[in-house]
Amino acid sequence: MTSFISSDLDSQSIRYAHTISEAGRLVPSASKWNSIQLDFNLVRQSNNNYFSISSQYSKSYDYELVITDKKCFKRFVYISVTIVLAILAIALLLHFLPQSRGHSSSSRNLTLALSQALMFFDAQKSGNFPSSTPVRFRGNSGLQDGNLSSPAADLVGGFYDSGNNMKFSFTSAYTVTLLSWSVIEYHEKYAEIGELDHVKDIIRWGSDYLLKVFPHNSTLVPIPLYSQVGTGGNDTEPYNDMSCWQRPEHMEYPRPVSTCDSTASDLAGEIMAALSSASIVFKDDADYSVTLIRAAEKLFGLATKNDTGHMQGPYTAVENCGGTARKFYNSSGFMDELVWGGTWLFFATGNTSYLGYATGNFSATEAVERLSEKGIFYWNNKLPATAVLLARLRSFRDLGFPYEPGFKSSTNMANSLVCSYASEGVFNRTPGGLILSDPGHGESLQFAATASFFSKLYSDYLQLLGSTEVSCGSDSLSLESMRKFSRSQVRYILGDNPMKMSYMVGFGNKYPTHVHHRAASIPWDGRYYSCEAGQGWLSSKDPNPNILYGAMVSGPDQFDNFLDEREQPWFTEPTIASNAGLVAALIALHDPPRKSKPNGISVGIDLDNIFEKIH
Repeated sequence: MTSFISSDLDSQSIRYAHTISEAGRLVPSASKWNSIQLDFNLVRQSNNNYFSISSQYSKSYDYELVITDKKCFKRFVYISVTIVLAILAIALLLHFLPQSRGHSSSSRNLTLALSQALMFFDAQKSGNFPSSTPVRFRGNSGLQDGNLSSPAADLVGGFYDSGNNMKFSFTSAYTVTLLSWSVIEYHEKYAEIGELDHVKDIIRWGSDYLLKVFPHNSTLVPIPLYSQVGTGGNDTEPYNDMSCWQRPEHMEYPRPVSTCDSTASDLAGEIMAALSSASIVFKDDADYSVTLIRAAEKLFGLATKNDTGHMQGPYTAVENCGGTARKFYNSSGFMDELVWGGTWLFFATGNTSYLGYATGNFSATEAVERLSEKGIFYWNNKLPATAVLLARLRSFRDLGFPYEPGFKSSTNMANSLVCSYASEGVFNRTPGGLILSDPGHGESLQFAATASFFSKLYSDYLQLLGSTEVSCGSDSLSLESMRKFSRSQVRYILGDNPMKMSYMVGFGNKYPTHVHHRAASIPWDGRYYSCEAGQGWLSSKDPNPNILYGAMVSGPDQFDNFLDEREQPWFTEPTIASNAGLVAALIALHDPPRKSKPNGISVGIDLDNIFEKIH
């Protein structure tokens, strides 16, 4: 029977067959509807006897797929193969590309935001304007600055403070300190995204100017400390930096200089901090770093001496020193700046006498901190920042006696600080979630930026210590909660707010276009614009002709309302001090470089960089 069937099959053409069996042979079928037509030579037929090994399935069970069109089936196969290959190629790309960059979409946005935020400082440069800058609506300005001081001084350079054309040494030094701190901690992140040279250039521009503000090698007695160039006070001249709306390149009115000495204790302390922190940033440039340290140490010695005739106080308390700055940056105290400066000098030199000064005066400084400013880090209050720095030192390089009392106080303050940010019972918030450190002060975004920076920075410290939370009295706060708060404030600034507006100019689809800023609001078209001509641009309802990329404006009110109007600076004016806090927050929140760490933890912080001089 078997022989007969085999012979019969050999003498007939097989029209239908089931799909290929596990043995590699075709299984015949008599049913057209339960078979696959194989007359188009997709699979080479076997020469073996079909019944040498029978199928393990019944002849009507294998598949119920019918193909009646050879061309369609071929096309289907080719397309399927192409899709599979494409998927494999995409998978390989996704596997390898993250190893080179590897940042999330959120961090790519932070990279752009950070790059733009740094550009704002380029737009604020005074003096011989560099040709390599990406800012195209600025040029040389303020080349006579310092000529009106007595004796004349070289005060060319530095940064214009905000939308006006004045230069304040106090906020310039604060800006340099905060930017330097962010580089000392997160220089690996800056390098990863290609912004390290950029931010270092900005810091150097500022520290070069501060070396002019305090000419430590001067033979003058006392050595002058210049607090301000330009004025907005009630002067006899018809025009000044406030009354004249004019590009800095076109300034022709007098720009008087305010001069102090080392009795301007807060100004001296902030400049010490700036020069010391910058010296760590530029440690690879040994000569420059040493110059910065020597100037800072000399200023510390002058500002903290105990001579009978030496007085200490805020720089704005003396008319000739900072009288005209009272309208803009009226300082309320000075001990926080001296402790701040001493702390940074210790990190820059390793000299424990500076640490002794900082820790020995910490509690006394805490006692005189204004109640309305507790927990707020900005240009007028450096105590919270000093607490964070000393807590870092205690956690990773605890030097013990005799500094322990100051370390304990600073650590308690730092813990309370980050706990207060997450607790809605300490600081108010706008309906949209923006923290209100001081609702009556205005410029709400600058406080949110520094709070965001501290919250993320401190959580990174804790993670490196192996902690998962911080104690908040009877409760605790997780690292993720700290980071969630930090992200929420930056997201608000960048557009996640009730106005659906980015408060950083140039970022996103909607941002302020009527920024209170002289250079941005007057065309850069080769024409001279007088004070009178500039006044027309101040009151114009047209958008600024120049985009001031990266400028964080003052921000909304306590109800999330914002008016994009040039003549309302409490909404639309940016400042270098505010932008420094934004830069610090952005780099802290950015993804760390994808590099393996010995302990398996990578938060992008250089743990030992700040301790290089400490033994």
